[in-house]
Amino acid sequence: MLRDEERERLQERFQKKAAGVYQPFSRELFKKYSVKRGLRNDDGTGVMAGLTAVGAVQGYFIDDGEKIPMEGHLRYRGYDITDLVENCQKEKRFGFEEVAYLLLFGHLPDSKTLSEFSRFIGSLRALPDGFAEDMILKAPSKNIMNKMARSVLASYSYDPNPDEITAGNILRQSIELIARLPVMAAYGYQAKSHYHDGQSLYLHTPQPDLSTAENLLYMIRPDNHYTVEEAEMLDVLLMIHAEHGGGNNSAFTTRVISSSDTDTYSAISAAIGSLKGPKHGGANAKVMGMVEDIKAHVKDWNDDDELTAYLEKILKKEAFDKSGLIYGMGHAIYTYSDPRCLLLKSKAEELLKTHSEFEDEYKLYCNIERLTPETFARVKGNSKVMCANVDMYSGFVYKMLGIPADMYTPLFAISRIVGWCAHRLEEVIGCGRIIRPAYKSMLKSNNYVKLSDR
Repeated sequence: MLRDEERERLQERFQKKAAGVYQPFSRELFKKYSVKRGLRNDDGTGVMAGLTAVGAVQGYFIDDGEKIPMEGHLRYRGYDITDLVENCQKEKRFGFEEVAYLLLFGHLPDSKTLSEFSRFIGSLRALPDGFAEDMILKAPSKNIMNKMARSVLASYSYDPNPDEITAGNILRQSIELIARLPVMAAYGYQAKSHYHDGQSLYLHTPQPDLSTAENLLYMIRPDNHYTVEEAEMLDVLLMIHAEHGGGNNSAFTTRVISSSDTDTYSAISAAIGSLKGPKHGGANAKVMGMVEDIKAHVKDWNDDDELTAYLEKILKKEAFDKSGLIYGMGHAIYTYSDPRCLLLKSKAEELLKTHSEFEDEYKLYCNIERLTPETFARVKGNSKVMCANVDMYSGFVYKMLGIPADMYTPLFAISRIVGWCAHRLEEVIGCGRIIRPAYKSMLKSNNYVKLSDR
């Protein structure tokens, strides 16, 4: 047995050795070998890697080989997300369940079918016997996304038929996970609050007759209390996060994993791991952290010169997390506008009518959105068209709703699992070939040296 000091010494030694091996490749090498870094073409467009009829994301069009910016559009099975949200709100009903049905089955349900589907989801919410105690409470995680991924993977052990990849079996598993992931997240949050933050433990039983949005608020709040306004706003957030094409990192992860014909639980847990990253779903928490940093270092939030000077520091890797990124700004596809961001910004303005204490902070977000494109162009020497993305305002809206920061990215996953499951079904049933791209090897041949001669 190694003593602690010796183990720590060896660990430090091996870390230093590894640091010398793993170094960034020169950008010139990517150009030299025509490697599509990040699976992106030189003009920023994505490499065409597949076909999908689940969702469509549009933010530009190609004319004579030139990328032309346009207003952003997001469509689920051909239906514009703005139309879906606005029509559900006009009819004063929750829309996430309708969106889930649409993405899974390819068409809008009639009233009877939607009612049956919603009741079916409600009947599946309860976790298997012993699951909460054995899989969540006995190993509480500081990160709810980590706990959700582990809970999904553990679900394999509770499934009597986990490996069959027929459409019917994948659909069954998908609907069960869509129903149960909110409960896994809520219990994971309560376990984290209790075991890591010293708060009281509340495990509320999911209610079969409530919508997904209502259930989430019911389960994460100690007193189960929420307002209709809060549930309706959360429902909108769930609707707009449910799908975003096959090329986003987590959907592509789902498709890559699924293409190997592995089980549903392995594919969805991997997608959650992808979404957890700060360059993907975790970006909304990064926006919140960045804004708090700006608030601490900029005295007058409405002074354009002072705010611009600090944004320049962030872009020059001199402030916040030194990444050089202004989180919440820019997108791989959207140019002039992100339709999800427009919807959220509109909803944030509605919330301000009853939450006026957030008005100054909202103006700061708007100022960051307004000043970043020009500041980015000046600092980076790049005048690409740039808009605010969905992450700019999503965390802020969660904050206005009183939702804890630990739940920001998990809420994203609770919604996006619908799109992941639809893409998994499409990949397994409609494509049938393992995804296996090529990598250019940079190795040189070496002759083996005997251990005694090294």
